[in-house]
Amino acid sequence: MSSIRPWRDIARRKSRQIMVGSVPVGGDAPVTVQTMTNTPTADAGATIDQIRRCEDAGVDIIRVSCPDQDSTAALKEIVRAANVPIVADIHFHYKRALEAADAGAACLRINPGNIGSEDRVKEVIAAARANGCAIRIGVNAGSLEKDLLEKYGEPCPEALVESALDHIRILEDHDFREYKVAVKASDVFLAVAAYHALADAVDCPLHLGITEAGGLIGGTVKSSIGIGSLLWAGIGDTIRVSLSAEPEEEVRVGYEILKALGIRNRGVRVVSCPSCARQGFDVIRTVQTLEERLQHIRTPMSLSVLGCVVNGPGEARETDIGITGGGQGKHMVFLSGVTDHHVRDEDMIEHIVKLVEAKAAEIEAASASDETLDAAE
Repeated sequence: MSSIRPWRDIARRKSRQIMVGSVPVGGDAPVTVQTMTNTPTADAGATIDQIRRCEDAGVDIIRVSCPDQDSTAALKEIVRAANVPIVADIHFHYKRALEAADAGAACLRINPGNIGSEDRVKEVIAAARANGCAIRIGVNAGSLEKDLLEKYGEPCPEALVESALDHIRILEDHDFREYKVAVKASDVFLAVAAYHALADAVDCPLHLGITEAGGLIGGTVKSSIGIGSLLWAGIGDTIRVSLSAEPEEEVRVGYEILKALGIRNRGVRVVSCPSCARQGFDVIRTVQTLEERLQHIRTPMSLSVLGCVVNGPGEARETDIGITGGGQGKHMVFLSGVTDHHVRDEDMIEHIVKLVEAKAAEIEAASASDETLDAAE
């Protein structure tokens, strides 16, 4: 088979790059994964604990809500403790944005339809500039400006884009260009259409999301369709999957979307069958256990878990490690696509975990060696 696969090519939209703290967004930077804490921000300890779990899951940027002075007062401690940039989410009171900028937020997320007059937005711009903050313009179908709703009659792509362009103009008029934009909606079609129109109109980085997407299963499906189709079209520089679930789950789903498109790999990509009567072991429970046990692996690699020999060997040839169900409780283990040995039911889980950990160490060692050689040259 040819190594050239044009049907996999994604021509990424060209955007300028901004910095969110130490993390580049846009340009040729990797597509970043974001989430948002759901603890009371004023409880700095609980918020920091949640940020730690998200960091373990691989989050690049994390947002915290700042609805009151107690929240912005706690923000300084949270920023100091976090290992990733913190975005302060500001909705109704522009003074919270001023306080958050002074507290060390790397980015201010403002919803222009809620924050008030242009003069207030100007003050936010001044605070952002003085503190080296980026700004995210967060347009949302659920909180569009009244004049746009009167003009268009309902939330529509044109209304979302017009709102975004109006507020981009304010930033640009004040010579502020460290901004990214989102035009979110809970309706997948509305959000996707708005992002396509905005992508054609501006050169700034775009923050993707399907807002209020739903629970873990329903929200994952909606987000995968919306965010995935946009990324496939080359649109998007940072993503947040909005789920009624713990924020670390949002991070994991975000990475799964990126992995499925071959945009960015982190951890183990599992290829597994839905199982049937031919299965030689309990595929469903095995995959569930392995996904839980292998969450600590950050090194990109692939693992196939197939219940029988119909598709098992073929899938295993394409993965780093593979297990295929066999007879009498003995299963075939593939390493780098080649049958290597057998393992029994009772030893299978621990055996695969050890193989994955060993492969991760091998890949990391090889990567470190290559970096050393490059440095020497």
